Amino acid sequence: MRPHGTILIVDDEEIMREILEALLTREGYEVRMATSGEAGLELARSTTFDAAIVDVMMPGMDGIAVLQELKKLDDELPVLMVTAFASVETAITAMKLGAFDYVTKPFKNDEVLVVVRNAVERRQLIAENTALRQNLQAQAQRFSGIIGRSPKMKQVFNLIIQAAPSRSTILITGESGTGKELVARAIHANSPRVGRAFVAVNSGNLPPELLESTLFGHVKGAFTGAINPKKGLFDLADKGSIFFDEIGNISPETQVKLLRVMQEREFMRLGGMETIKVDVRIIAATNNDLRQMVEEGTFREDLYYRMHVINVFLPPLRDRKEDIPPLAQHFLEKYSEENAKPEMELTPDALDLMMEYDWPGNVRELENVIERAVVLGNGLKLGPDLIPEHVRSAPSFHIPKFSVPPEGISFKDVITNVEKRLIESTLEAAGGVQKRAAELLKIKPTTLNEMIKRYEIGTRRKKASAGSGGDDASRPPFPAVELTRE
Repeated sequence: MRPHGTILIVDDEEIMREILEALLTREGYEVRMATSGEAGLELARSTTFDAAIVDVMMPGMDGIAVLQELKKLDDELPVLMVTAFASVETAITAMKLGAFDYVTKPFKNDEVLVVVRNAVERRQLIAENTALRQNLQAQAQRFSGIIGRSPKMKQVFNLIIQAAPSRSTILITGESGTGKELVARAIHANSPRVGRAFVAVNSGNLPPELLESTLFGHVKGAFTGAINPKKGLFDLADKGSIFFDEIGNISPETQVKLLRVMQEREFMRLGGMETIKVDVRIIAATNNDLRQMVEEGTFREDLYYRMHVINVFLPPLRDRKEDIPPLAQHFLEKYSEENAKPEMELTPDALDLMMEYDWPGNVRELENVIERAVVLGNGLKLGPDLIPEHVRSAPSFHIPKFSVPPEGISFKDVITNVEKRLIESTLEAAGGVQKRAAELLKIKPTTLNEMIKRYEIGTRRKKASAGSGGDDASRPPFPAVELTRE
């Protein structure tokens, strides 16, 4: 049986050593014994112990001196002092020097066992916490600051570890603000290319000609103003990784050239004829539906399949709300330090508001909310008053129960009515903004628009305001669908 812990006994009295050894061994502890302080320190230098029991009164080096030396060797080692004298002064001295506890002779067996068990548990807890801190620090470095403990984020971490060592192209998908660039950096950090450059390109900010010049470089005279030849980002990323943010925004002309780099691992500078070989790992990200863009003819199908070798999907924050508390804590620490403020914390009410909100802007929006609260906050607690109004007033859905009338009711009519009234209520809560209403309903804006047209919701509103009684009389007996904060 595996011992509960390893205990060092330092006592010059043989009978006392034998009593303690028998008592602790019977409880499952492994025991090592020393007859003097000097011998005990020799054992402590060569063996790691979970606790030590040291007699105060010993010839030569006494127990207090042994305690001091043990704490120099291992400050976290719990040391239990044993004395035949109920000396308050000795106990106070020992505790001030770092003793875990003390007992007096003659002692009760149960008393010793309780103190030893507490000491070992404390020792093991400290070791576990140290290991956890080290693991978290390693993970933070390994995953480039990505925070997440939800099952969905654990899947992302596992996929990063599996995919990173390969040379395959990786496509990162997810809504805006979910942290796609952080994932790209984590892939690079866990790959054999970690010692080489990681180059990020915002694909949507540059016109096609300038983007191509930026990526591939240009020769002298390639265009007006090209006075000197220039290398591009692919040169810089050679043997490393290049990250295309919003890959769906690049022009069809640039798509062709990018496809060539992926297929042939070579390119030509803008205006040039020389072929340049390159070894670059391509990572791309998008919040667009590339499959739909292929069907619409705005994104090349061959490039899509080249991109879609490995897909890492980043779930929206609303689908992994258990990640909100650690993310909030991370941003609190970050912005407290940046603003030279003492570390702040959210009140339970403020955290509840954040847990209820759907975060259409995802992690980026959460970070902005926390930064604002830290900057505007004056105390150590950040309450609901420091949370923006749009987060505080965000509605949640509440559909009350109802009873079926004796004559029965049409299931189809009820479901149709629920859809209509739910859309109306959501549009009202979203201030008439269809995109926001679609986010609240977790459907595509195009789907919501089709439903609005199908149910003639805008027309129905106008008729209701123009006529007497509107269309309420035609509705089946179903209670209102409310958008309320519960």
